[in-house]
Amino acid sequence: MAPALATKYVFSLAIRVGTPIVAGDTGHGVRRVIPVLGGELHGPGMKGTIFPVGADFQTIRPNGFTELEAKYAFEMDDGAVIYIENIGIRFGPKELLDRIAKGEVVDPALIYFRSVPRFETGAENYRWLMENLFVGVGSRYPDRVELDVHQVL
Repeated sequence: MAPALATKYVFSLAIRVGTPIVAGDTGHGVRRVIPVLGGELHGPGMKGTIFPVGADFQTIRPNGFTELEAKYAFEMDDGAVIYIENIGIRFGPKELLDRIAKGEVVDPALIYFRSVPRFETGAENYRWLMENLFVGVGSRYPDRVELDVHQVL
């Protein structure tokens, strides 16, 4: 029998985002690019700054189901630079997704927003980020995305 699945909270990201760039309906959904403007990382014994570079590349289906693919980087306070590629989904009742699209605040508990972040770094003391799986639990606000990252044990 396989060991039980468990997770452990690692850190939180507060990612400031810019105005969406909308490429329109591509036939697979509406393609949007959300610029990453910077932000912060904090967790037990961890602190860092998100670089103002990268974006979240989204496809929004007609029912509001959103596929997310964010790519950006952050620097830890000790100088280590870490690249993140975060693949996820966001979905909920259409009326609430429409409110988020208009820039309104919606209770994050009412929206399913999960992701699988992958990390890359040459910094030895953060190589463990590349050697484990993680799950993100997200919340979308008008000016930012907040993501709590949990290690799968």
